[in-house]
Amino acid sequence: MSAGGHGSGVERRGLMFVLSSPSGAGKTTLSRLLIDKTSGLKMSVSATTRPMRPGEIDGRDYFFVDKSRFETMAKEGELLEWATVFDNRYGTPRVPVEAALSAGQDVLFDIDWQGTQQLKERAREDLVSVFVLPPTHDELERRLRIRAQDSDDVVRKRMSKAADEISHWPEYDYVIVNDDLAIAQEKIKAILDAERLRLTRQVGLSDFVRRLT
Repeated sequence: MSAGGHGSGVERRGLMFVLSSPSGAGKTTLSRLLIDKTSGLKMSVSATTRPMRPGEIDGRDYFFVDKSRFETMAKEGELLEWATVFDNRYGTPRVPVEAALSAGQDVLFDIDWQGTQQLKERAREDLVSVFVLPPTHDELERRLRIRAQDSDDVVRKRMSKAADEISHWPEYDYVIVNDDLAIAQEKIKAILDAERLRLTRQVGLSDFVRRLT
């Protein structure tokens, strides 16, 4: 397959593109924009033990599995990363991601620093990680307040959690400050475009150059 729909004629391996941020920094919006405007990029679908909600479709929104199946998947190495969130398990099945990468397709992950660490341990060569920061402490608090519509105590807890998440920024390949959504999106797209051209991912380059000469 050509490089992610760029039509260069050079076959390449896909990459795992991680976007992480504290809650309220705009990661979900940026992920959606990136998927909408980028060919050859698809969202990673997680396996989960939580019940299916109305309107959700198995295999599109999540792979819905029971707890014992999830435990088996984790034990047998079928998951690239996994975590427990509010008593439910979430994880990334290995096979669909591997298939996409081999076909030259990029996979977008919306996961936290712990999931990113696990991906780094299991597939460093395929991983590109971006951490999104809010522009200011006050702006983050404002966004969380709007979203939470909760008591000061809840907002304080969320700010404390955000501070913990932010402390992991040095573990990422790239860090972007989201003070303007359009500019942040352009920067993320620029990172993806550059990483698609990385020599190690252009697996068809040797043959391409051989044909040229």
